[in-house]
Amino acid sequence: MALRCAPVWTRLVAAVFTFSALWGFALSITRYSVPEEMEAGSFVANLATDLGLDVRSLETRNAKLDVIHSKNYLDINKDTGELLIREKIDRESICMTKTTSCFLKMDVILAKPVRIFNIELEIMDINDNAPVFRRKTMHLDISEATPPGERFSLTNAVDADVGANSIKTYYLSESKYFNIDIQTGSDGSKYVDLVLSGHLDREEHAVHNLILTAVDGGVPPRSGTASIIINVLDINDNAPSFSQPVFAVNVSENSAIGTVVMTLNATDLDEGSNAQLVYSYTLYTSEKTQELFSLDPNSGEIKVKGVIDYEESQSFEMYIQAQDRGTNPLLGHCKVMVFITDLNDNYPEVTIKSLKRAVAEDTSVGTLIAVVSISDRDSGGNGEVDLTLNQQEPLPFLLNKSSEGYFELLVSKPLDREIKSKYDITLIVSDRGSPPLFENETIALEILDINDNAPRFSQSFYTIHVMENNPPGALLTSLSAFDPDLNENQYLVYFIMEKEIVNTSMSMLFSINPENGALYALKTFDYERERDFLFHIEARDSGVPPLSSNVTVHIIILDQNDNTPLIVSPWRAHGSVVEEVIPRSTEKGHLVAKVVAIDADSEQNSRVTYQLLQINDLTLFSLDQYNGEIRTTRMFSHRDPRQQRLVVIAKDNGEPALSATVTIKISTVEHAMTFLETTELPLEYEVFTNLNLYLVIGLGAVSCLLLITILVIVVLKCQKPKPKAIKMPPANRNSMISQRSSTIADSTLISSDAYWYSLFLAETRKGKVVVRQPIIPKGAGYFVSSIPRSIGPSETTDSRASTLEEPRRELR
Repeated sequence: MALRCAPVWTRLVAAVFTFSALWGFALSITRYSVPEEMEAGSFVANLATDLGLDVRSLETRNAKLDVIHSKNYLDINKDTGELLIREKIDRESICMTKTTSCFLKMDVILAKPVRIFNIELEIMDINDNAPVFRRKTMHLDISEATPPGERFSLTNAVDADVGANSIKTYYLSESKYFNIDIQTGSDGSKYVDLVLSGHLDREEHAVHNLILTAVDGGVPPRSGTASIIINVLDINDNAPSFSQPVFAVNVSENSAIGTVVMTLNATDLDEGSNAQLVYSYTLYTSEKTQELFSLDPNSGEIKVKGVIDYEESQSFEMYIQAQDRGTNPLLGHCKVMVFITDLNDNYPEVTIKSLKRAVAEDTSVGTLIAVVSISDRDSGGNGEVDLTLNQQEPLPFLLNKSSEGYFELLVSKPLDREIKSKYDITLIVSDRGSPPLFENETIALEILDINDNAPRFSQSFYTIHVMENNPPGALLTSLSAFDPDLNENQYLVYFIMEKEIVNTSMSMLFSINPENGALYALKTFDYERERDFLFHIEARDSGVPPLSSNVTVHIIILDQNDNTPLIVSPWRAHGSVVEEVIPRSTEKGHLVAKVVAIDADSEQNSRVTYQLLQINDLTLFSLDQYNGEIRTTRMFSHRDPRQQRLVVIAKDNGEPALSATVTIKISTVEHAMTFLETTELPLEYEVFTNLNLYLVIGLGAVSCLLLITILVIVVLKCQKPKPKAIKMPPANRNSMISQRSSTIADSTLISSDAYWYSLFLAETRKGKVVVRQPIIPKGAGYFVSSIPRSIGPSETTDSRASTLEEPRRELR
């Protein structure tokens, strides 16, 4: 045990000795001073020089800085021996008490041998803190009765800086009611009081907003502000007041109980209970008035609570006071004059003295309809009455004042039953009361019809298309007219206006139902004979006198493919075969024969094309499908037979197509004959054959027939009776069509026989004959007989007229 304690005491004695030695070295103190907030790395002092140390020994002796009771803000540069700022120093965080001096104590410790230097660093204050008020907003309640000179304590501002950098003074924003008084405490602190310098009036200025500013003594100075809000407390220093001393109001008699007469609204500039008002009658208000009118003490509303009679009293006076609820209540007075207005309680009256219930629509302007009287039992403006017409829609009537209280109802404009057939005339009588009263009386007036409107068709011209070969009695269309009149004035009868076309009356071709206007065809129409009809249909009413109108109807006949093509060249008797003779030495392309067919139809239905139906040798002959020319396609050889048989079909372009055929027998002879295909075709014959003899005889017969026909036509024209003079409408399209049809019909035989005459000349094979085509204007149609030619050309007088739409082509 003794052995263990010996080392402990030895170490303790050594420590005490060492501390004593070190304390002897640290008896001297070195002091420095620096301002706060210096940047890190700033130079403070050269410790090596100030302590008398070798710079090189600082590193070897391991010099270090020991700060006592604080954070280490400094550092030693062992290379230069300088004492440097390590971190910014805030004086207020080191010395929290407001003392004038602030020190930072530290030791510089060297080893080998150990040596300690005491250093004190004084931190000097700079103005880095602005004054701050503990309360940013200060509220004060001051009565408006507070006398001037009264003082009110305010919260002071604080400044963390010391000395000259602390608070120096206070400033108050401009005010004519307040200023400040600054006091200095024993420790040099500044205190401020708010002093009332003028009389307050809450009604003039209820709230005062001031700004208090604290300024320190630093350079440059810093400041801080606080807001002072002063609420001026009210006292009952204002009496209630009315907007005017006397009020006048009108009340109608017999006003319902509870009717509001008026609402009084007095004002008090005070607030709270000092502004709460109570309304009441004064002793000057009569008991009768208080019995008829009530006064609400809180709202000031005056209401009717009894029966008011204008005949009993025409006005009332009320004396009313308004009192506030202050400790010492104040009063305000006014006078209310109530004037009673006479009530317009009698309705005006209107009486019909004389009245017409119905008038004709042709009644003249100014005709009297009724006599009206008006009256009102009230007096004054309430008894003055006016009479007017209800003009929600324009009326062809007016009121004419005949005498006091009497009016005449007259027609002012022409009447038209078709526009309006009945009028409900409302007479409105009103007085001039306030509000006015109205009464009305309605007169029902019926407008009688006269026959003043002619029937009207929906259109002025009708075009109707009818397909030919229609059945007799077929309905074509229905024509309807409209007549806005009534009864017999609107009952219409339809009929066709008589007109003759080629000695045929329209009533023989068409029929119309007189009741409903249905138009019928009485016969079957043939497009090849009649193309169109133009006539008029009249609609007539049953009025007295009757009125009528007419409409133009244009009937257009449409073509059907009802005519078979007729082969007119080469001509042959019925059922016979046409024979042609040509030399065997005929060249290629020689015209053997030409087939010509005509079709009495029109347009597509009359366009004829040709085809070979039968042929012995397809390589020998060709047929042009459009002009019907048969030509050789090669020369005859010794193998070809002497006779060829061709069957040609002529077909139109209708639906369905119709056709006709012709059989041509072609014989070839050995001797040569010359045929020239020119406009003039010379034909030379050496012998007079039997066939040519027959052709000459036929040519003579046709020529005689042509002359006889011309004579017969001339005689008939001369003997035709002159038609009676009929009043016809002006020349129109129908009359032109009639004249044209007559001319065409008369020229039918001449054109037809001229054609046959030329055709027979082409068939003649004796002598030198020139074949020429009849000269026909370009684009014109021509008429030929549509009866088969098997009965011979002498029967052309029974032919029907038809139109060939395509232009003529020369016959070759």
